[in-house]
Amino acid sequence: MRRLTYASVCSGIEAVSVAWKDLDLKPLWFSEIEPFPCAVLAHHYPNIPNYGDMTTLPERILSGEIEAPDILVGGTPCQAFSVAGLRKSLDDERGNLTLVFVRILNAINTIRRRYGLPDAVVLWENVPGVLSTRDNAFGCFLAALLGESKELVPTRGRWTGAGIVRSAQREIAWRILDAQYFGIPQRRRRVFLVAGNRDRRVAQILFEQPGESRNFEQGRKKEEETTAFIESSFGTYRKSDVGGTVKRTGGALSGGSETLVVNIGATLSTGFGGRGVDSDQICNGNCVINYPKVRKLTPIECERLQGFPDNYTRIPWRNKPAEQCPDTPRYMAIGNSMAVPVMRWIGSRVCEV
Repeated sequence: MRRLTYASVCSGIEAVSVAWKDLDLKPLWFSEIEPFPCAVLAHHYPNIPNYGDMTTLPERILSGEIEAPDILVGGTPCQAFSVAGLRKSLDDERGNLTLVFVRILNAINTIRRRYGLPDAVVLWENVPGVLSTRDNAFGCFLAALLGESKELVPTRGRWTGAGIVRSAQREIAWRILDAQYFGIPQRRRRVFLVAGNRDRRVAQILFEQPGESRNFEQGRKKEEETTAFIESSFGTYRKSDVGGTVKRTGGALSGGSETLVVNIGATLSTGFGGRGVDSDQICNGNCVINYPKVRKLTPIECERLQGFPDNYTRIPWRNKPAEQCPDTPRYMAIGNSMAVPVMRWIGSRVCEV
């Protein structure tokens, strides 16, 4: 059996490829435009092309210039859906890249169908705020993935943290997962969504026992009949629902000459802010509080909080050797990335399912 191939957009520093390195999954291409992450990709993956601006990809895929993968992965910019980004949602150019993501998928599927191949499997990640925007951005995204002309509307007025949408041909599942339950001491809640042909059972990638301990209800779009229906979970998922993951325990980070043992820290940001948790010694955003002292986390500590190898982002940069790589772009790139252990679990589920 040939290896499944994948391609990523908004690739960043490629948490996906780090997570899937030892799995039976092969990267075909990346799509990233920010200079420092591009340099990280070129350093670690010199043989994988980076096709840059994702808005150019649909035409290039349809023309045959770019190969159509088995799996499309993307974490489109979250700023448009986060509080920090003022939550302008689809009015924000970055939010509209989510719909560009769908056009890329459609182009990939057009080519795959031409050669008698099944549609690509989709894996998408974003902040939980995407579930509660005023313009129903998540419902628009679901409808676009299903090929519906009108947005989908949640049954009870708001999208919940886990659910399934099915049409006659397609299946979409999403679930909020928190990195602290996958072996790293960081609270990082993100929405993970998978989509694909209904006969490929993609929901089982995120749900190990579909239907167990969940309250499913059907939903319809407002004022219009649709072939799709919504199965949406209204319960709260415990860490024990993710079988085989590492329980929340805290962890150790090496900070220069000292070893820091931390409890569960707040979500890493791209700068130095953030809110902490009650503990004598914690990670507070990108700072460490060991009362009464306060200091910034080092880049290597941030890499460990995301599950990256040590000094993964310390690369030659702007004609200077790796030893002189500045901290600021490293913080930015790490904070914008995904938690590697979460992506590893999802990748293993992709291979199994």
